Amino acid sequence: MGLIRKIKLLCDEKKVTFAEVERKIGISNGQIRRWDNSSPKVENVKKVADFFNVSTDYLLGRTEYKHLDEPITIAAHHVGEEWTEEELEEIERFKDFVRTKRKEHPQKGK
Repeated sequence: MGLIRKIKLLCDEKKVTFAEVERKIGISNGQIRRWDNSSPKVENVKKVADFFNVSTDYLLGRTEYKHLDEPITIAAHHVGEEWTEEELEEIERFKDFVRTKRKEHPQKGK
């Protein structure tokens, strides 16, 4: 889904128009609709994201998660398997590694 379509959906949810968003974030009238034919300035995308309280990655289609803090649950069940203390420590180290990568590259891979 493209940037304009996402903004339109957010406008519908919040019951505002493009013009109202533009006025409130301080960009020129009609600017958002022109993004269909030109690339918006990064700063303006940030302003729109802040207005709707969503991530820029969500607006740009890099993730389906609207908010940076949406929880992601990963679960694994291994029925009948016994884990050694060393294996459990390895799993914890891997979880820490993933958390570190998340901090370095927020929303990457979603």
